[in-house]
Amino acid sequence: MEQLPLEGMPRRLYSCTPSRLNTWLDCRRRYRFTYLDRPQPAKGPAWAHNSVGASVHNALAGWWREPYDRRTPATASLLLGRGWIGEGFKDGEQSARQLDRARDMVSGYVGTLDPSDDPVGVERTVATRTSLIAVSGRIDRLDRRGDELVVVDYKTGRRPLTTDDARSSLALAIYAIAASRMMRTPCHTVELHHLPTGEIVEWEHTDESLGRHLRRAEEVAMEAAEADERYKAVIAPRKRAKPGASEPPAVPAQVPPEVDAHFAPSPGPVCSWCDFRRHCPEGRAVAPERLPWDALAD
Repeated sequence: MEQLPLEGMPRRLYSCTPSRLNTWLDCRRRYRFTYLDRPQPAKGPAWAHNSVGASVHNALAGWWREPYDRRTPATASLLLGRGWIGEGFKDGEQSARQLDRARDMVSGYVGTLDPSDDPVGVERTVATRTSLIAVSGRIDRLDRRGDELVVVDYKTGRRPLTTDDARSSLALAIYAIAASRMMRTPCHTVELHHLPTGEIVEWEHTDESLGRHLRRAEEVAMEAAEADERYKAVIAPRKRAKPGASEPPAVPAQVPPEVDAHFAPSPGPVCSWCDFRRHCPEGRAVAPERLPWDALAD
């Protein structure tokens, strides 16, 4: 059988997550460090606010997996304590204070929920594809309200949320599209549940607005895919020229200027919180160093 010429082959779908796409948009150097450089450059210390967020998310997911009669505020508090992540805190005293605060947060939040109203999914992975991309992600909670699905995303940060946060979120829109396609049920509403304040920020998409987000995801993915290929075209031959295992480097390997140009940094205030700050002179120059617990409401 005659082999199809390479140029006639269909283009391989770009596999991604909303997080990968957002990383490309936020900072291309961080994208390279996160998704392309192998071994991955060493990260900085764990962030305490991430530990709080992960602990709260895990407790809420576990709460819905409990039998109906155990879905109480006390159970939520117990689950949080059992799964508490103690990384990134200044000391044990600070960790204990944050645990108490988080207990109040989750117990107060679940007190507003109907324990008999089982979600369609908890920590549910959804996925969809177009002619260009295969995108997947994990939803904190997927509810059914009437004849439609609703995407629920938990937030634990200090910053108050706005309607624009829900409206402009690429991730939430992709989750809505993927959930709707997988379950053959309409999904237009996305919600941000801000646990520190109990505030719920909602946005109801239209088919048109969801379509715009999906087209934007494709545009971003194609930019990233092209940069990925440029990177691989240069780095792969170099790796083959230096066979043999080696210890992971403490700093990222140098890449040729023409490749680095496609992964230029985007220096700004968020550089203070970047896991790869130590490897980025531009980021260190524009933003002060932060301690791992500086983002806590303490």
